[in-house]
Amino acid sequence: MSHQHRSKLMDYQIRAFTEGSVEFINNQWVFFDNETEEASLIEEYLHQEIEIFSLNKWRKGILFDDGKICLPNENLFLQDQDLIRIRKHLIYSLETILTDMNDDAFFQFVTTLNSLQFSIYDCIYCYNHLSFLEKERGKNGVNFMIFDNEEYICNVQHHFTYLEKTSDRFEFTLNSGKRVVIEKITS
Repeated sequence: MSHQHRSKLMDYQIRAFTEGSVEFINNQWVFFDNETEEASLIEEYLHQEIEIFSLNKWRKGILFDDGKICLPNENLFLQDQDLIRIRKHLIYSLETILTDMNDDAFFQFVTTLNSLQFSIYDCIYCYNHLSFLEKERGKNGVNFMIFDNEEYICNVQHHFTYLEKTSDRFEFTLNSGKRVVIEKITS
């Protein structure tokens, strides 16, 4: 699996974006989150990738001062009531685990999580024990992750052994009692 395939799998996660509309109030662009109805200044997202709903589709661009969005082939300026969406950030410790994971384990973890109706962007807690073992030759331990999709909670234990053989075992447990265990062993 290439970096491009990983990126594509991450791009199509449910709940990966905060969606809302913008209004120009008191000489400032204000973003209104559709889900929480909270307001925030759009300047918090300057120089980040956002998507604007234009020409009946979501178009990616980089947000700059004065509501300017640089798209690949043109520049747009925000208008009152424009719909935009902003990619959520992953918890840093989860992002590190996903980056360090081999391709097969990454794919199995993310697709299993998705099959349980969770997204990697639903992560509310992540303990990355692997990051504490960086200087050790053989690595062995457990990472803990908790996901919340607003209907269920999912606890994931990632048991890893990176010695002569590599083993990634994921134990998914939902608050409903449902359990799924997957394991990937490579030599």
